[in-house]
Amino acid sequence: MTGHMNRLGLGAATVATMIAGAASAQDMPYEIGEGEFHWDGYTAFAQAHDLTGQTVTITGPWTGFEKEKVDVMFRYFEEATGAEVNYSGSDSFEQDIVISARTGTAPNLAVFPQPGLAADMAQQGLLTPLPDETAGWISENYAAGDSWVDLATYEGEDGEDHLYGQFYRVDLKSLVWYSPIAFDEMGYDIPETMEDLRELTEQIVDDGGTPWCIGLGSGAATGWPATDWVEDLMLRTQEPSVYDQWVSNEIPFDDPAVIGAIEEFGWFVRNDDFVQGGAQAAATTDFRDSPSGLFAVPPECYMHRQASFIPAFFPDSAELGDNVDFFYFPAYEDKDLGTPVLGAGTLFSITNPSEATDVMLEWLKEPIAHELWMAQDGFLTAHAGVNLDVYATDAQRAMGEIIAGATTFRYDASDLMPSEIGAGAFWTGMVDFVTGESAEDAAAAIQARWDTLK
Repeated sequence: MTGHMNRLGLGAATVATMIAGAASAQDMPYEIGEGEFHWDGYTAFAQAHDLTGQTVTITGPWTGFEKEKVDVMFRYFEEATGAEVNYSGSDSFEQDIVISARTGTAPNLAVFPQPGLAADMAQQGLLTPLPDETAGWISENYAAGDSWVDLATYEGEDGEDHLYGQFYRVDLKSLVWYSPIAFDEMGYDIPETMEDLRELTEQIVDDGGTPWCIGLGSGAATGWPATDWVEDLMLRTQEPSVYDQWVSNEIPFDDPAVIGAIEEFGWFVRNDDFVQGGAQAAATTDFRDSPSGLFAVPPECYMHRQASFIPAFFPDSAELGDNVDFFYFPAYEDKDLGTPVLGAGTLFSITNPSEATDVMLEWLKEPIAHELWMAQDGFLTAHAGVNLDVYATDAQRAMGEIIAGATTFRYDASDLMPSEIGAGAFWTGMVDFVTGESAEDAAAAIQARWDTLK
């Protein structure tokens, strides 16, 4: 990946002058028919749907700049169909949607940032299943499509499993950040397998350096970065079905498969030579401060495993593609588990059915519904039909390529577990492990806490 983060990459499509009587360029910044979008799909969609006079109401977690970006996408839907879209973002979405659904005042669609809440509402009969053909379409048209079907399939009020959600925006966690300058100076290659990554870790130590910047500190949430490590390593040491059984506690937290993944994490973090400041320092260093060693001269550490959001905490001198970059947290070659990806995402679910609601869900199947946010930055998608060249930056495109190449996608496990576990015992248990407790004892303590919830 080369270049800087300010590349627009859309040519004439970045500034548009709409025809008389149409919306302003601020509302519709990409001229229909121009640029690298899937305009043919847009035109066909517009010809097939007339919703003049109808309204689609939507609520979700996107506020501020994110609301402005998704509103652009909705504006093109309005232009294509004649419908009106009323999207309202809320910082208290999770509470608001439950109240409105139970009182019969829910909007047509809700955008869930976590599948767990959607699953709870589906079981209570507060969501409407998606059309039967949707699951097949997602399987065929999304990278690792079956994964997205599984993540949005829940038991309904009738006791049967149904597809209740269609994923839209995706977040990526399986990344390792590094300094290209430091790698070039030392002659290090980007590791393509986990075996290569472990070999590189040892090589850096042999060369007198420190391989990893790791920080688990996060105030009351201290420990959560360790859970991401373990989740990524579960996907690289076990079949996806075992990961799912772990998330639901069908296998206990102290199952050998889980203990094995924790010990894989321990290989990286519990060796004082491998971690800046040693294991004890990793347990207390704030995660926001931990990548700073990448930018020291000479580097205080060479690699940092963290999600796509971490550049927000890089120093002002950071320039993606120049003095910092990323690569895919690789899979084990000898385990033959493909290229799994850990992340998160938002899904659209029906909370109040209508004809226009069904058409909106059809719109979200169109590549251009994704490309219109891709072009504005801050958006990743698993839709396999999009034009990756539309991504606003080289960094976003490279992340999009990682998602497009995924054979398995799984949601952050701690976000799917009961909050007492995923946002409690799992966090503290991993801190205990990093500071010296055995993987067996740490896992057993987490399972004992889970047992109290049953």
